[in-house]
Amino acid sequence: MPPLISQDTNKALSSALKDLVADQALPFAAVLHGGEPLMLGLRKLRELLKSLRESLPDTHPISMQTNGMLITNEVLQLCVHYRVSISVSIDGPKLINDQFRIDHKGKGTYEKVVAGIALLNNHKESDFLYAGLLCVINPHSDPSKIYSFLKELGAASIDFLYRDGNHSVLPFGKESLESIEYGEWLCTLLDIYLSDRAAPKIRFLDDIIRLELGSQGIKEGLGVTDYGIAIIETDGAITKNDTLKSTFNGADQFSEKWSIHTHRLSEVFNSEEFKQYYAMQRATSSACTSCDYINTCGGGMPLHRWSDDNGYDNPSVYCNDQKKIISTVRSRLILEGLVA
Repeated sequence: MPPLISQDTNKALSSALKDLVADQALPFAAVLHGGEPLMLGLRKLRELLKSLRESLPDTHPISMQTNGMLITNEVLQLCVHYRVSISVSIDGPKLINDQFRIDHKGKGTYEKVVAGIALLNNHKESDFLYAGLLCVINPHSDPSKIYSFLKELGAASIDFLYRDGNHSVLPFGKESLESIEYGEWLCTLLDIYLSDRAAPKIRFLDDIIRLELGSQGIKEGLGVTDYGIAIIETDGAITKNDTLKSTFNGADQFSEKWSIHTHRLSEVFNSEEFKQYYAMQRATSSACTSCDYINTCGGGMPLHRWSDDNGYDNPSVYCNDQKKIISTVRSRLILEGLVA
């Protein structure tokens, strides 16, 4: 793929999203991610945001997921002008963050990321701009230290993610399919979260609580609500959720070579192949479909279900972790008299 999106693809993308607004009744979000979207530079970023905002209603959400290293006041002013919110990826204090988040020279990114977050947090429009933080769980870390550190960065919302991995390549820190390192980490986080009267939102835990109370989650990965996710690459190619890249080579590719230069998005979304991809969100393993936790767990992310032997027809590699945190939430809700 080209390292940067071209002006022609910018125009095609904006046109495609404008058509999609007209073609479908359901709302959708546009998210800039990568890679690293701020590598576009100020001029190209301005061109992209201007083109997107001219094609989408003022109230239509546009957001950006960034590693935070290239945040400047000029970037923030652009995002204010075009109403683009920003979420930053950081995994914790320096020793934790820099274990995996390194630059192309192998050096830790902590100082640059924290400096970018400080600019974001101190901006006069931070209530709109600063959408939150994204933290990938390190099960060897102390949840209380991670929580306190992230909270001090001033985010109103923190999202915690499981690490990539599957049955054939276990995630970092997971000893076996039966082990519950991540589940125990999340249970400790839950105790800290529920005891903090001034807590930021934690989407992962909030979704479990909502689902256990009979409501719906708001993002993929929990529950049985389906989310239609399509990736537009820098050359305009339309692909599946890029998280699937961690399962096998080419897992994120459709057999049809769709592109926003040549295809209408609604045409792609109504195709049989896209419907098959969309259906992958639902777990097919008998262990999942007969499980008491399925309505909350949802079977987990497709990338976590993969095995070289059975494809996606498996429970999540985090199955026992999911059961641990969901059962703990369930017990707390019973204790509080919120569910029977």
